[in-house]
Amino acid sequence: MPLERRDEGYALEVTDCSIICGNSYAHRRGYPVTHLKLLPVASPVRFRFGFGLYFSEMVNQENIILIDKPAGLTSFQVVEKIKKGLGVKAGHTGTLDPSATGLLIILTGKRTKEAAAFLHMDKTYEVKAILGIETDSFDSEGKILARCGSNVSRQELETALNDFRGKIWQVPPSFSAKKIAGRKAYHLARKGIQVDMPPREVTTYSLELKDFCFPFFTLTCEVSSGFYVRSLIHDIGKKLATGACVQEVRRTHIGQYRVEQALKLEDILL
Repeated sequence: MPLERRDEGYALEVTDCSIICGNSYAHRRGYPVTHLKLLPVASPVRFRFGFGLYFSEMVNQENIILIDKPAGLTSFQVVEKIKKGLGVKAGHTGTLDPSATGLLIILTGKRTKEAAAFLHMDKTYEVKAILGIETDSFDSEGKILARCGSNVSRQELETALNDFRGKIWQVPPSFSAKKIAGRKAYHLARKGIQVDMPPREVTTYSLELKDFCFPFFTLTCEVSSGFYVRSLIHDIGKKLATGACVQEVRRTHIGQYRVEQALKLEDILL
């Protein structure tokens, strides 16, 4: 891996890579070689990292790109930026809500055909939620349907969580990308059309209460594919008879891939 000095910083040419990811701490600290985890690719594309670090990597049409998605962008918008910025065919392997952050896997070129394999991988999330508020979208951005002033103790919440471990039945949010009769459910919900969302069986492998200060709480959960974190929080609120909705969601793992390996979108696109 030849490393050469340039006026604007450093340039690293990697010729044996196919997963494009990185370590933001390493970038900030200026360790361009040993702290990168990259795979084989083939035509040169330049990636810019903070503090004047430049990487000239070999990128062909067959890559896995790990992105730490920022809030405010849809998964589709991230894909479009990758397509335009890198000039490649691309697709994502599982939607994150626009307000959610965290790991988003982008496949390029021929690897887009492998998306189904990634869709079926288990996932891990960190979620911040609030008790006492129920909304139509199951998150804090939706229309408030009900409020409840009843207090809930940490022990009561811990007890309620027991019902959501293992195999459970879950109804997806009507404000979701799940298709109903060929149309995305959120398109119908936004028009005020009643959406009948059939329940589906999903699995919660682990569910841990990380923080609680009524009415706010934070959970981490490792779950199967097809799991909706917003539905989990909504159902917890129903169980406690107080209502609950999501404030923030961050996806930290997809299968063996971790958000710590991911790159910021701005680090990839010049």
